[in-house]
Amino acid sequence: MFGRFGAITRSLSSRRTLQSSFVGRGLEEFFEAGQRLPVDKMSTGRSWSASELRQKSWEDLQKLWYIVLKERNVLASQKVEKKRLGVPTLYFANRSRAVKCQQTMARIKTVLNERNIAWAKAQEEQKKSKGKKTLKTPVEATEATPVE
Repeated sequence: MFGRFGAITRSLSSRRTLQSSFVGRGLEEFFEAGQRLPVDKMSTGRSWSASELRQKSWEDLQKLWYIVLKERNVLASQKVEKKRLGVPTLYFANRSRAVKCQQTMARIKTVLNERNIAWAKAQEEQKKSKGKKTLKTPVEATEATPVE
């Protein structure tokens, strides 16, 4: 009896490990390279422009949103740690990185809002022309469209 139960639990646990792509890392994920505060000033990139974001798919925008959100969490953790340790602001120059993250997130929202407005207008036009087919939502439409 326990042999069968053990085989079932082993197969369930092995399925879980094969299907899961999430790797839990704990709190060190909120700090860069395991450091509480940045050691020296890093050269960082620029924020994404709206024209660049308009070329991205729904999935790419969603991934980028969470990458930038994670970056903002790292910066916020460093800011709190700076205050806790009493480090002068002179040694903490990540304000420009936080602004770039905010700009990128605002532009992602703008692009998604533009797509939503265009979809709503297309749906209205279809209703006016008394079409029988209903349009898919923007998410469904991008999922059904093959990517080159």
